[in-house]
Amino acid sequence: MITLGIETSCDDTAIALMRGRNDVLSSVISSQIKSHSVYGGVVPELASRMHQEMIMPLLERALEASGIHDPSGEIDLIAVTAGPGLMGSLLVGVMTAKALSQSWDVPIIGVNHLEGHIFANVAANRKLKPPFISTIVSGGHTEIVCVKDFGKYELLGSTRDDAAGEAYDKIAKMMGLGYPGGPVIDRLSYIGDPDSYPLPTPLSNTDKVEFSFSGLKTAAVNIIRNSEKSGTSIKKEDICASFQKAV
Repeated sequence: MITLGIETSCDDTAIALMRGRNDVLSSVISSQIKSHSVYGGVVPELASRMHQEMIMPLLERALEASGIHDPSGEIDLIAVTAGPGLMGSLLVGVMTAKALSQSWDVPIIGVNHLEGHIFANVAANRKLKPPFISTIVSGGHTEIVCVKDFGKYELLGSTRDDAAGEAYDKIAKMMGLGYPGGPVIDRLSYIGDPDSYPLPTPLSNTDKVEFSFSGLKTAAVNIIRNSEKSGTSIKKEDICASFQKAV
C-alpha cells in the first residue's frame, strides 16, 4: 500500500510517499524560514501564498523521486493534515488533496498533525508499537501523550500557558538572535555557562505531569531588560545556556 502524505499546517510545505508503515519512498520539504525571519515570526497570509506556489512542484519532485509514473494506478491513499494549524495554510493542503483524490479516484483521510509528530517515531523505528508514551514538543505544543493504540490516546500532561517553542522564540527575539529562536539558543547554550543566571525551574515542586513556561520566559526577559536599562552587558550565550537548562 502506497500513501501520499501532504503537510501544510504552518510554514513548511511537505510531501512524502510511503509504502506500508515504515518504508519512506520520498520526502521533500520547502521551508519558508528565510521569508518569515524578516518579520520575526510566521505571517499567516504569506505562509498560505507560499504553500500555493510550492505544493505542486514539490508533488512532482516527490513522485519522480519515488519512481511513480501513474499516481492513479499506484497510489492507494492520500493523507493530509487537517489541523491544528493556520487556517489558510491548512486549506491549501486540504484542497490540493481533495482535487488529487477526485482526479486519481483515490480515497483521502484527514490527519491531526500532532498524530503525525507521534507516529514519525513509528516510521523511524520499525520495532516501536503501541502502547508507548510520546513527548510532543513543537512550535505551538508541549504535551505528554500515552499512545494506547493507533488512534487511541490519553493526554497525560500539557503546558498551562506557553509552549516551549514560543518561549524560545520570545527570548531569541529579545536578544536579537532572529527567527526561529530554538536552533540559535541551542547552539549558543553549548558555549555558555548554564549556572550564570538564576532562572526558575517551572513546576519543580509539583507531582503533576504539567509544564509552564510563561514565568520562566518572564524571568529571562526581565534579566535582559534590566541589563538594557542599567547599561550593563550580558553574555547572550550564558542567558541561552541558563534558559535551556531551566526548560
